[in-house]
Amino acid sequence: MEIINSLNNLKIKETVHLRKSGARREQGLMIIDGKREILAAIKAKMEIIRLFYCPELIKEGNGTMSDLLGISPDKVVETSQSAFLKICYKENPDGFLAVAKRPDLSLSRVKIAAQPLVVVLEAVEKPGNLGAIIRSSYAAGVDAIIINDNQTDIYSPNTIRASEGLIFNQTIATATVEETVGWLNRHKIKSFAAATSAKQDYWQADFKGGTALVFGSEADGLTRKWLKAAGQSLKIPMRQGVDSLNVSVSAALLIFEAKRQRRR
Repeated sequence: MEIINSLNNLKIKETVHLRKSGARREQGLMIIDGKREILAAIKAKMEIIRLFYCPELIKEGNGTMSDLLGISPDKVVETSQSAFLKICYKENPDGFLAVAKRPDLSLSRVKIAAQPLVVVLEAVEKPGNLGAIIRSSYAAGVDAIIINDNQTDIYSPNTIRASEGLIFNQTIATATVEETVGWLNRHKIKSFAAATSAKQDYWQADFKGGTALVFGSEADGLTRKWLKAAGQSLKIPMRQGVDSLNVSVSAALLIFEAKRQRRR
């Protein structure tokens, strides 16, 4: 196990560079900040490249390095507090941070069961909203999330934290609108677009068959391309004067309505 005290160490500098989303995407890597999230990644068999830990920051009751099973000692780096604070994201870090490889996000690798429930997100911009949708999707047993026109770093530390590490257990893919529509059609999955202009309330739809719930960006909603391609448009009825809900709230409402119908 290596011990690093210097802020000028190459591994520290390389990890600092990964704070930039462009660098993470270019290198196919992600930063996982926090013991809970790291354990979730290990359990999901994510490939850990390097694990940093700082004994000075590990709080009482948060365990020791022996809890992080499956990490080879040659990948573990002990750091000084100043070095760790330079690479971490959290305001109050728990002393654990990992660098890991991103999984394959190609649509072709997605395997689904009969009558699947799929969530499609077009141009979602905020990592916190994406993480919250992933968390709701996993809780409701969504088969897959497909992201079109990606506007955020899917595996940013903020997304990982907002999902509470469940991002590692949820099947996620990226694709164009055209690729997604073709894939849904081939699998006989009906698409339902969430749109404020729709006439039908979301609970009036039948989500018991193969279902794709489609949501647009926080600012602009779905594009004309998706509104035209969707099999049906649905609205969430709201008090007059309210334009829309946060996309993660809208997604949770429709996702759990689908779960309710399927349980019946």
